[in-house]
Amino acid sequence: MIVAKLISRLPFWVLYGFSDFLFLISYYVVRYRRNLVWNNLQNSFPDKPETALHAIEKEFYRNLCDYAVEMVKLLTISPQELGRRMVFTNPEISTKYILEGQSLLNLASHQFNWEWLLAAGSFTLPGQMDFVYQPVNSSFFNRLSLASRTRFGAYAIKRDEVAREIVKRKNIVRNIALVGDQYPGLKHDKKYAVTFLNQDTVFFYGANQLAKLTQFPVMYYKLRKIKRGYYETTIVELAKPPYAKDDHDVLLRYVREIERIVRERPSEWLWSHNRWKKRHIEASADPGNC
Repeated sequence: MIVAKLISRLPFWVLYGFSDFLFLISYYVVRYRRNLVWNNLQNSFPDKPETALHAIEKEFYRNLCDYAVEMVKLLTISPQELGRRMVFTNPEISTKYILEGQSLLNLASHQFNWEWLLAAGSFTLPGQMDFVYQPVNSSFFNRLSLASRTRFGAYAIKRDEVAREIVKRKNIVRNIALVGDQYPGLKHDKKYAVTFLNQDTVFFYGANQLAKLTQFPVMYYKLRKIKRGYYETTIVELAKPPYAKDDHDVLLRYVREIERIVRERPSEWLWSHNRWKKRHIEASADPGNC
C-alpha cells in the first residue's frame, strides 16, 4: 500500500503515460480478455460492422487502463482536484431530498469512472454516503479499493450485511450507493431475467429489494467521460415510493437506463466482465416475494 500511495502522488501526465504503456501491453501483448470482450461486443451490437466494433474495443481498453491509474490516484488526490474532474450537472435532484431528511438509494453502473463518482459524491452531495461492496479474493485489491472509496467519509457495507446495516443505520440521513449491473453468480443471489443488449440477461434483484425494504426514492447516476481524466454525471430520478410487493419497476427502469448509456457510449462500459456466462442461471419465478 505504501508503494501504491507513492505512485499515486505522481502527476497525471506521468500516470497517463503509464496508462498508454499499459494499454499496449494489455491489448497487443497479453491480450487481456480480448476474446471475452470481442464476444460481448458482437453479441450486444449485432448490427454494427466489425470496423466499428474494433474501434469500440480499442477505446474500451484505453479507458480501462486509465481507470486503473485513476483508481490508484484516488489514494492521494485532493477533494478540490477530484471535484474539478468529476462534475455533478444537477445535484439539486438528490440534494432536495437529503435536506428534507429523506435518505436515498443511489444506483450506478460500470461506466468509467464509477470509483471517482463514489468518492466525489461523498463530499459533493449532502448526507452520509454509504456504499455496498462485494469483497474479492485479492486482499491487496480489497485494501486498495476500500482505502480509495472511504477516503472522504463513505461508509462501507458488505453485500451480505446490507439488511442488518439498513436497520442499524436507519436514523442516519444518507445516500446508499449500489452498482448492480454485474453478473449475479452466487447461488443465493436473487435474480431477475430481462432482455439487455439483445441478449437474455439476469440481473441482481437487490436494487429492487432495497427499494421495497427502505421505501426510499431511487436515483440513477448517468456517467460519461468528457475527456481524459474528466467526467460528469447526471442524476436521473428513477422511482418514488410507495413500492408494491410485486413491483419490479425499479429494476426494469435501472436496466433501461444502463442500456441507454451503454448504447450511447459503448467504449465506457466494463466489457471485460464476464457478464453473460455460458451456464445460465434462471431467475426466481417471483423474485418480488423473496
